[in-house]
Amino acid sequence: MIIDSLHNAAKYYGLHPNFKKAFDYVNQNDIANLEEGAYEIGEGLKLIVIVGEGSTREESIKGFECHDKNIDIQISIIGPETFAWKPREKCISPNGDYSDERDVRFFHDKPDMFFEIKERQFTILFPEDVHSAMIGSGPLKKLVIKVKI
Repeated sequence: MIIDSLHNAAKYYGLHPNFKKAFDYVNQNDIANLEEGAYEIGEGLKLIVIVGEGSTREESIKGFECHDKNIDIQISIIGPETFAWKPREKCISPNGDYSDERDVRFFHDKPDMFFEIKERQFTILFPEDVHSAMIGSGPLKKLVIKVKI
């Protein structure tokens, strides 16, 4: 997992060939005014714009999840947003089977920690990072960029 600000994004370009393309898209578009929905922004890159009300920690961890085929870059537009996190290697209580179609695996496990990102900050969540998000009070808007592995 990585947590940082958008102005430092270039530090992470070398971690995956599509990270530069993803952050270039963010820097070259008016991300604050993107409409809610899903967009293909390049080969192996899908952007999801999410707008909603923050939820409680208890409600959010019902969706404690990880992915096998994608890395998430999650960027706060309107926040702050709190995330729950735990390393996948420590999760022992699956909540159903892996969905290949949705690339998601859920867990009943409790998070090891919570962290917060503010507007124009991001987190990069790898397949090893079990997470849930949208924790907060008030309106939240975020971008999730799915980077195919």
